Parts: sequence; C-alpha cells; structure tokens
Amino acid sequence: MTLLNQFDLDDYIDFIEEEKFSGRQLSEFVADTQRVYMADKRPWVIGYSGGKDSSAVMTLVYFALLGLKPEDRHKPVFVVASDTLVETPMVVDHVNKSLKLIEEGAKREGLPITSHKVVPKSNNTFWANLLGKGYPAPTRNFRWCTERMKIDPVSTFIKERVSEYDEVIVVLGSRSQESASRAQVIKKHKIDGSDLAVHTTLANAFIYTPIDTWSVDDVWKILRLCHLQTQEGPYGTRNKWFDKYDLEWEAPWGGKNLTLWNLYKDSSGQGECPLVIDETTPSCGNSRFGCWTCTVVTKDRAMESLIQNGEQWMEPLLKFRNILSRSTSPKLKKKYRNHIRRDGRLAFKTLKEDKERVLTDDYTTGPYLLKYRKLAMRMLLTMQKRFNDQGHNMELITVPELHAVRHEWLNDPNEPDWEDSLPSIVKEVLGIELDWTIDDANQFSLTEGELIDELAPQYGVSAHMIRKLIDVEREMSGLARRTGIFGRIGRLIQQDWESAEAIIASNLEIRQSQMRQSNEVKALEDELKQLNKLLSMEGIS
Repeated sequence: MTLLNQFDLDDYIDFIEEEKFSGRQLSEFVADTQRVYMADKRPWVIGYSGGKDSSAVMTLVYFALLGLKPEDRHKPVFVVASDTLVETPMVVDHVNKSLKLIEEGAKREGLPITSHKVVPKSNNTFWANLLGKGYPAPTRNFRWCTERMKIDPVSTFIKERVSEYDEVIVVLGSRSQESASRAQVIKKHKIDGSDLAVHTTLANAFIYTPIDTWSVDDVWKILRLCHLQTQEGPYGTRNKWFDKYDLEWEAPWGGKNLTLWNLYKDSSGQGECPLVIDETTPSCGNSRFGCWTCTVVTKDRAMESLIQNGEQWMEPLLKFRNILSRSTSPKLKKKYRNHIRRDGRLAFKTLKEDKERVLTDDYTTGPYLLKYRKLAMRMLLTMQKRFNDQGHNMELITVPELHAVRHEWLNDPNEPDWEDSLPSIVKEVLGIELDWTIDDANQFSLTEGELIDELAPQYGVSAHMIRKLIDVEREMSGLARRTGIFGRIGRLIQQDWESAEAIIASNLEIRQSQMRQSNEVKALEDELKQLNKLLSMEGIS
C-alpha cells in the first residue's frame, strides 16, 4: 500500500503497517477498501449506528480516504444514522456528537464525507403507532416497529441516492462472528469475482462488508488504536492491551472512542442495535442498547446496567418501559385493549379439529383502549417535564408526533375522541399551548358525547356506532356528490359494536344453530343410506 497523503496519516502509519487483523496486516484491509472505492463512480452509503462495528468500519474507510490523493477521492461518502426517536438517551448523545465530529474532521481533511440522520415519518413513529393508533407494545410475534422506524427511513435515503446516482454501494460493519445468518444472506447474494453483494430488497443498491472476517478483538483494536497481545498466565490464556502508539482511544476524525467503551461497559457489554437496512439485518432482541421502549425482550438488562452504573435519572424510563411490557401479558391484554379490532370486528381465535379450522369462544384483542392511551401520554409528558426540569434537555415525544397522535385520536375507528383531550393534557402537564388549528377538524365536544352515551342505551344501539355515523355525515357534508356514503354507513352498522360477552353469546347461538343443522343433515344422509341399502337388497335400483 502506498500512503500518498502521509501528513494526515503520520500518527497512524505505524499502527496500520504493524497491526494484524484476522491474520492480515491492517494495511491490506486499507488497500482493499481503497481499491473498491476507486473501482467505479458509485457513491458509498455507510450505515452508522454509533456502535463498535459501525465505528470500526467508519475508521477503516476514513483511513482509506486519508491515504488517497485528493483527486482520487472522486465520489461522495454518505454516513447515515437512523434515529427511531426512542433511542436510549446515552446512545443518542453519542451518535449526535460522533456525526458532528466525523463531518468536521472530513471537512478539515478534505474528505468527501457528509453525515446524515434519518427519522421515521411523524405518522409512523413509535408514539404515533402506540399512543395514536393504539398498537400494542412490540413482541417477538408482532414486531411492527422495525420496518416502520428503521428499515423505511434508511431505505428512503438509499432510494433517493439511487435516484440521484443510478446505483449506490451500502457499506456495513457486518461481521460473520456477530451474525451468522446475516453472513449467509450476504454470501448467498455475493457477486462472483466481486467484493460486493446484491442488496436483498433495494434495486441498484449493493452491499460491501470490509470487516466481515474480523473478530470482536479486532474491532476493539482499531477503536483503541492499541496493541493486543495474547499471554499465557497461571489462570490460562488472556488478552492484554499495550499502549505502544501514543494514540489510545483516539478517533481519526477527533474525539475519543473511550466514550464508546464506557457505554458498552456500563450496559454490561450487551452490544448495539445495528443499522437495519432490510429484514435480513439482525434487529435488537437480546437486551442490546437501542430503543429504550423496546418490549421485545423480557428485561432490558442494558438499561438496568446503565442505571446501576450511575445513570439513576433514567429509572423512570425503565419503569415506563416495564409498564408497556406488562401490558402485553396474556392475562392483562383484555384489560388494556379493546375487544374490537381497528376494522371494527371481533376476531375469534380458531383451533384445528379433524383437519378443519373451527372458531372458539375466545378472541384476539384489538388496539389499546383510548383511556389507557391518554394515561400513558400523561405519564410520558410528565417524565419529559421532570427530565427537563433536572437539566437533561430531552424531548421524549416531538411536536409533530403530538399532532399525529391527536389526529389519530380524533379519527379513531372505534373510539373517536370528541373531547379532543390532547391539547388540554399537553397544557396541563407541560404548561404550553401549541398551535393545534391545523388538526382542528372535530366540531363536537364532550357535552354532545355524554348526551349520546346517555340516550343510545335507551334505544338499544351502541353509542360508539352513533358517534361514527355522525362522523361520516360530518366528513361528507357539503360535498356536491356524496358517492359511497351508503356503503360506509352499511359497513359501520355491520361492525361489532356490542360488548365482547354479547358477541360471544351471539356467536355461540349461531354455532349451535349450525351444529343442529349439521346434525339434521347428517341424520338425513344416514336415513338415505339405509333406504338405498334396503332398496338394493330388494333388487330395486
């Protein structure tokens, strides 16, 4: 490898030339990265999560670009980080500072690197779905968050670059040791005779994994800029670090990777959530630090460890997360969630009997009841105010998300919020008034709602159904053509507006009636068989 810009690399040359990674000199990996970079005009998109693996690959690419002539740095490198808006606060702070330092360092060194942070759309964030639409907290069987909050924002960024440059190369810190399944997927889509793989879902996007063969020790070696030596001792083999380069923990763009080490140490070394780019990327699930709201795991041991190691101010976040987790318990589902799904129907569970699916008297639960969503919103805003009063400067839920939640409450398919509760909750807890007029589409109030609640039972109809019928009329009033109004009214009337007990009782009657009819048909069939048998014995065909 020829280091052509040695002034910038003077401090790192010894380390690059002397240290071995996965049995090869680091200089060979730098040269390979330079070769792939210079091979074409396709821009690079580096998936940066702020964790150890993405930081290692970022360091490798940074070294490679530093070693090129300015005229050879001919194409842009986009460093993209995905912020779900519910990331662990310590991680958010680390990623934000790192992105800033990377861009400043690149500008100082004349490298074509820019940093970008992507977030989910306001109507598709964690709170817009959970508090707004009433989606249950994510579980292993219903992990609705990954695609909406991680895959979609990153995919949109990549598609925009593809639209601009025709093709792009996505550079990831994936390692075979870290995720065997991910390694198999990349190997399956590897292009013969190339260092690249075809992206599994995005057209004209390709994958490059330069540290695929590295071990976790290799990752920490480049982050520590230190020498690692294996020694035999009285208690067996162990690794020992030697600071022989006067660079320990230094990031080439500035700042110290010691912050990252402390983050891992304080969270029990659980690891980080990778930048998720498609369904094959390993998501969080083994108590790794990522979203503080993650309920896919039974316990968030990473956040527990952070609290035990001095971040006691985060304890309210852990308690809130545990409340969300408990709400997914099979024993509590029917307490917190509506028996009606968002499509307005009660969905009975089925069992397989005699190779046929039969309905049971049990049902699957729908979205969180509005009263619990309001309670959770109040708790969330109270936490936010408390943190800010303590000087933590945190925004647990953004203003656009509040607007999205309000829109969902006002237009809830089962429980439209005629009271328009959110503005008063925000004012009461945070002491501020936002400009809500953009979402102000509800002309009815709590008074009208209470009147309907009082009168509807007297006429044997559902108050919720009456509210929705009035909403339909309000939405379509004033239109020159009210095409489809009767269809919408018909669908509303056919929905399950009764209590779960009443619907189950009605279903039981229907099933009993069907069973009686089935038994009658079977009896008739038996009689016909007997008659045919008698006729056959008499010789009558």
